[in-house]
Order: sequence, then C-alpha cells, then structure tokens
Amino acid sequence: MALGDAILACLTERPMTGYELAKTFDASIGFFWKADHQQIYRELSRLRDKGHVQGREVVQTGKPNKLVYTLTAEGRAALKYWAARPSVPPSIKDDLLVRLYALDCVDVESLRTDLMARLEHHRDRYERYERLLNKRFPDGAAPPADLGKMLSLRLGMRHERVVVEWCEEALDALSAITGRRNVLSFDDNSGRESKG
Repeated sequence: MALGDAILACLTERPMTGYELAKTFDASIGFFWKADHQQIYRELSRLRDKGHVQGREVVQTGKPNKLVYTLTAEGRAALKYWAARPSVPPSIKDDLLVRLYALDCVDVESLRTDLMARLEHHRDRYERYERLLNKRFPDGAAPPADLGKMLSLRLGMRHERVVVEWCEEALDALSAITGRRNVLSFDDNSGRESKG
C-alpha cells in the first residue's frame, strides 16, 4: 500500500483540506498507516497531478484561503483497482525483539525499563481505541459505510491487548533476573506497576 491509497480511502468519507486529512490520519488511518503532515501534503500534490483528486479553493474572510480536496472519478477507479489486489501481510521490524533475542548480552534493567515504556504505550493506545469505538459505535453496530472502520478499531483493540499481555509476560520473566516485582495485570483497574 502506498500513502496515496490511504489518502484516497480517507477522501471517500468527504472532501477535506490537507489539514483535515492530516487530522484524520492522526485519529484513524494513522493507527495502521503512519504519515506525517508534510508527507500528506506532498502526496496530495502528486495525486492532483495524476488527476486522482481535485482541489477547490475556498475563500475565507480574515483567514488564508483553503484548498479542499475531492476524490475524482479517476481517483475512485484507482482506489477500486488498488483494493482489488491482494494485500501483503505486514513485516515486523522491532528493535526490542532483537534485544530480547540477545538477552544474555544486554543490560536487563535497561530492557525492563524499555518494556515498561512499551507496556504503557500499548495500554494508552488500547484505551484510545476503546474510547473511539464507544464514541463512534456506542451500540456496537455500524452502518455498512462504517463497518470497516468499526472492524479496524476492534482489531486495533485486540492487537493492543495482546501486546500489553505479552509485555506483562516478558516483564514477569525478567523479574526473576532483576529481582523487581511484576507489573499489575491488564485486567487490574489500576493498570500500573506494583511497588516494592
């Protein structure tokens, strides 16, 4: 998948400015396809040159004019063509896993600190997904146009929960080496490290 495909997918919701697209990435597609704001603006220019999006200038009083992008018929066709191709399972590149692989040659306490940070990151993401899911789909159902969004959020939650549980497992295993107490489990309401 290329960034352009993700932008075309975003524009199926509604016309958006580059800023709105960047915000949409931050709050949805960005969970599984990372891009910074400058990359999005550069890609919008390329998509416009290809005829996949068109920009319409909107005059604003007291503010700079804004450019609102809309998906063109060619853009919809390109998105449909891309979506018909088989997906490629993602590959993992994770330096934390490489450090664990070489556990007998690394500083275990530093590794433990890194795992704690990773644990907090994934707990926070789980909670963010859960808030989004409850806000957007409070009854657990979605209209056909939003079904993919709901399913993606559910997968995101499951992924984050599994990573949290794995971090807890890894920290438990390292506790025998460091002599430090374990973290509280994901199901514990406090969700924070035990003291002692």
